[in-house]
Amino acid sequence: MATESSNLSLTAKFRGIIQKLMVNKKTSVSVGGAIIFKDSRGKRKYLLTKQNEEDNWEIPKITVRKGESSVRSVIRMSGEMAGLSVKVLEEAGRSSGVVTVNGKVLPQKYYYYLMVLKDGGSNPIGFFDAKWMDYSKTLKTLSLKREKNIFKDAKKILKEWEKQQKKK
Repeated sequence: MATESSNLSLTAKFRGIIQKLMVNKKTSVSVGGAIIFKDSRGKRKYLLTKQNEEDNWEIPKITVRKGESSVRSVIRMSGEMAGLSVKVLEEAGRSSGVVTVNGKVLPQKYYYYLMVLKDGGSNPIGFFDAKWMDYSKTLKTLSLKREKNIFKDAKKILKEWEKQQKKK
């Protein structure tokens, strides 16, 4: 996967967390991403969010807390920030990048999970904006190459997961 550094649009929230980690002399930052889908009226929709007005639409993400697993972080984000009840199906992929904070370059590790909506959330809370979109519109709307690739991989993983469920 390609490393993205200068074009990362970090929110103030992420910057604050990263700065706190730097004070604690952390050398890398882990971020959990949630590819959440729902099936409604025979149509599959995926959740994209914006952290603030200037940001692009993206896969919902959260910084992993010290002592927390990446999968636990996305479950926490889904419940606390978005007001959604979700089930984790599979890991959808991993990626890495770097971010510069206060002149210091820190590596970032991204862990993405494929999740199905169990309850809640036609209008997720905790984000500047959120939208449910079909696959093709979601793919067109994502701006980061890393997220487009992960999203494509997630579709393949979901297809395989559904095949396995039919066998059971």
